[in-house]
Amino acid sequence: MNLPNKLTMLRVILVPVFLVFMTIDTLWAKIAGLIVFSAASLTDMLDGKIARSQNLVTTFGKFADPLADKMLTTAAFLVFMEKDIIGAWPVFIILAREFAVSGIRLVAAADGEVIAASFWGKFKTVTQMIAIIAGLLLMCIAIIPENVANTITALLVWLSVLFTIISGVEYIAKNKNLLTFK
Repeated sequence: MNLPNKLTMLRVILVPVFLVFMTIDTLWAKIAGLIVFSAASLTDMLDGKIARSQNLVTTFGKFADPLADKMLTTAAFLVFMEKDIIGAWPVFIILAREFAVSGIRLVAAADGEVIAASFWGKFKTVTQMIAIIAGLLLMCIAIIPENVANTITALLVWLSVLFTIISGVEYIAKNKNLLTFK
C-alpha cells in the first residue's frame, strides 16, 4: 500500500477517534476533537497531492479517498445535529448527494470506469471541512455565546450545502448517460 492510500486509511481510523472525543462534554475533549478532525482533513489534502505528484494514483485511492471524506464529514455533521447546532435538512441534502454520486460511481465501475472527484466535488469537500473546523473551533471558544457560535456554524454548513448541491448536479449532468433505463 502506497503512502497516499495509507493516509486515506489513517483518515478512516481517525473518524471513530474524533467521535469519541466529541461525545465527551469537556473543553479538552472538544479541543482534541478539533485537532483530530483538522489532522484528518490535512491527510485529505496530502494524499491527493502526493498521489498526483509522485504518480501514485490508484483505483483503490480513487474509491477510498472520497469514501473516507464522506465518513469524516458525515461524522462531524451528525455531531452538530446531536448538539442541536444544525437540523436534519442539511445532513439529509448532503447524504442524498453522497448516495447519488456513489450510485453513479458504482454504475460506472460496473462498466469498468472510475469516476474521480471533480473540481466541484473537491470544492464541496473543502467548504464542508472549513465549516466543520470553524464550528468545532467556535465550540472551543468560551467567550463566544453558544447561540452565536451555533448560528455561525449553521450558516457555514448551509453554505457548504449550496456547493454540495452544485457538485451533485454536476456529477449527474456529466454522467447522465449512465442513468439510462435499459
